[in-house]
Amino acid sequence: MKKERYILIVLSFIFTFVLAACSGGDSESTSSDSSKEQSGESKEQVLHLTDSAEIPTMDSSMTIDALAAQWLGSTKDGLYRLGKNGEPEPGIAKKHDVSDDGLTWTFHLREDAVWSNGDPVTAHDFVFAWQRAIDPDTGSEYGPYMMDGVIKNAESISQGDKSVDQLGVKAVDDYTFEVQLEKPIPYFESMTTFGTFLPMNKKFVEEKGEQYAMDADKLLANGPFKMTEWNHGEGWTLEKNPDYWDADKVKLDKINVKVVKDTASAVNLYETDETDRVNLSSEFVDEYRSSDEFKVEEEPTVFFLKMNQKNKLLSNLNARKAVQMVIDRQSMADVILNNGSLPIGGYVPGNFVKHPETDKDFREINGKLVEYDLDKAQELWSKAKEETGVDTVELRYLGGDTEVAKNLDAYIKDQLEQLDGLSIKVESVPFKVRLERDSKMDYDIENYGWGPDYIDPNTFLNLWVTDGGNNKTGYSNEEYDQLIKKAGSELAQKPVERFETFLKAEKKLVQDDAVIAPLYQRAKAQLWKPYVKGVTANPMGPDYTYKYAYIEGNE
Repeated sequence: MKKERYILIVLSFIFTFVLAACSGGDSESTSSDSSKEQSGESKEQVLHLTDSAEIPTMDSSMTIDALAAQWLGSTKDGLYRLGKNGEPEPGIAKKHDVSDDGLTWTFHLREDAVWSNGDPVTAHDFVFAWQRAIDPDTGSEYGPYMMDGVIKNAESISQGDKSVDQLGVKAVDDYTFEVQLEKPIPYFESMTTFGTFLPMNKKFVEEKGEQYAMDADKLLANGPFKMTEWNHGEGWTLEKNPDYWDADKVKLDKINVKVVKDTASAVNLYETDETDRVNLSSEFVDEYRSSDEFKVEEEPTVFFLKMNQKNKLLSNLNARKAVQMVIDRQSMADVILNNGSLPIGGYVPGNFVKHPETDKDFREINGKLVEYDLDKAQELWSKAKEETGVDTVELRYLGGDTEVAKNLDAYIKDQLEQLDGLSIKVESVPFKVRLERDSKMDYDIENYGWGPDYIDPNTFLNLWVTDGGNNKTGYSNEEYDQLIKKAGSELAQKPVERFETFLKAEKKLVQDDAVIAPLYQRAKAQLWKPYVKGVTANPMGPDYTYKYAYIEGNE
């Protein structure tokens, strides 16, 4: 979103929440007002959350991370939003119609939705936001990623060949929004819940200019909550939006979020009843496993190593395959993570999508495309060094700066350095810096995570097309590009053939071309206070929905 996007991108969010977006990791914890609880009074409808990093930006055109996706999803409604079961439910759109050919979607908007400054939310707000996201001058990564090949003329616009006013979106009137697609998209309703497709108030955005969405007073909300404070590097506060069209369903009055990077501090907050949920790193799991408050939540989010093929040695296929094979994923999951996360030998997660005819899980069908084999890894590594003329090499490894991220990165460093002549320089940086460096391909190996932006294999596999906005590895393969293109065009309405094309694409990506080294499918070991109710974990976009959350005892 998002993975996650919403991007469920960084390891720093493994246990200290973001996404999402998905995607990517979460260390969020929730709590009631502890002084009220200790005095025996009923609990206020206030949650105190912790997160592991600062929000880079709340500009929905510019966000690429699960952390921002979480709070955009809490403060804004799109056409549809994720509901109680993680399924799309009406947001600003009351309903929609689809033409017989599947190319024209007409959304009928509610007339009682307003922005937090009192302006009505109209179809023009969607037109402006979608055009802004695809405009090359905006510099959005997710605009082209989500819209190219989906919304009519999006790709031509993102490449500078057509003007933004030719995007296939139109305000028929203030409360009727029409979208023209390039081809039938069976999961398009699901896509409309994603952050890139959220509306924007044009007058407000242009008034704030470059400062838009960088502080609480530079934001507008049209969703369940609005951001009232944002202390950069420390935390932020959301309050119930009294002008929200569905405010009667929102029970929480406030959500306070504090940035806490290490698990021990978060656990201490939980033990002192200052947080109601905490994600546990491996050293705490065994201690709390027998607790009635202990839970394990599996997610469709995968972590893997990206390998920069601009690097001389990593441009070699045998070198990349050696990296894939040298890591003992089972020990990593059992000992280092120890939180329910599963070793994965492929890229598309398990329990995410099933074959439309046989109902078998995608991961079950394709199985393990990569296995741990130290001897084979050494053999391939030796061949790679011979083929490239490299004998010894130091590779820069881009990782997160949280305690959990550093522990896991240290394990992976030790695993990689089993390869003869290889030394790894771990560069642990804050989340925002990781995003910037990934965008510039300023790394050799990067620990990276991805969560779905919608429920379809395409949300994982189309990352790796040539010059894709989230590729950032230098990988380009015409055969792979054609597989993804075929699945999205001529097979769009042939579900069985389309699914099997995605199976082939994953094998090409992981097994044949070794573009990434799969690591694990994320799960979170958590402690929950039993009086926190109504929080929904989502398979895509924002990791959690808080619209229906409440503190039991004062609901």
